[in-house]
Amino acid sequence: MTDTTASRPTLGDAFRFAFGTLTVLPVRLTRWDRAAARGGMLAAPLAGLVVGGCAAAAGAVLLLLGSSPLLAAVASVAAPAVLTRALHLDGLADVADGLGSGKPAEDALRIMKRSDIGPFGVVTLLLVLLGQVAALAGAYADGAARGAVAVAVAALAARCSLTLASRAGVPAARPEGLGAAVAGVLPAWSALLVAALATAAAAALGATTGPYGAVRAALAVPLALAAGELLLRHCVRRFGGVTGDVFGALAETSATAALVVLALG
Repeated sequence: MTDTTASRPTLGDAFRFAFGTLTVLPVRLTRWDRAAARGGMLAAPLAGLVVGGCAAAAGAVLLLLGSSPLLAAVASVAAPAVLTRALHLDGLADVADGLGSGKPAEDALRIMKRSDIGPFGVVTLLLVLLGQVAALAGAYADGAARGAVAVAVAALAARCSLTLASRAGVPAARPEGLGAAVAGVLPAWSALLVAALATAAAAALGATTGPYGAVRAALAVPLALAAGELLLRHCVRRFGGVTGDVFGALAETSATAALVVLALG
């Protein structure tokens, strides 16, 4: 996949790349080159907001129908899995198995490509999903608005972590796949600008629940991105770069970290 200047990608190409690769929404992917990938990864947080909005709506509807905060939390955690075909969760499990194997990079990458899930992946999935549900149940117990904000901020942080992971200097671990398609497509300054905008957007969402909510939401995004960055650096050291599975693991890690931050205090 090479850059091309003969046909510059449009805004529509960027949105189609973001939504076509990061969601199951009926968006036709018309371009698969690094120019389109660059725009798509800049637009990734917007895809996160759409996914988060759908997840928040699922939880809010159940609350309006008289469900418990716990059931609403389960629905809000299930919705992103449905809207991504659980690809991020699958990536998290595969990365956990690869890292947990303790094997050299080539063998670990081979383990990650298997269709089955090993014990490290199962335990990691269980703990992450339990953590997400527990954090959201507490948020929904304080009201539908706070729960909806938590869901939206977590989804925003999750996809913003993918934007940061696409910056220059982050190599691909394999010559094919999503990791190779987006690795290094963004200048570092543009990825950081998107992170700053995502933080501002989170603060605006949090402000709907009051000034303290704005502060917590604004803190949740950079802390979630920091958690994702730690995992990213570890994966680059262990695997030699990023893969599609690593991107999925980053999204789930950042989402969980954001929910934990929002659950504190």
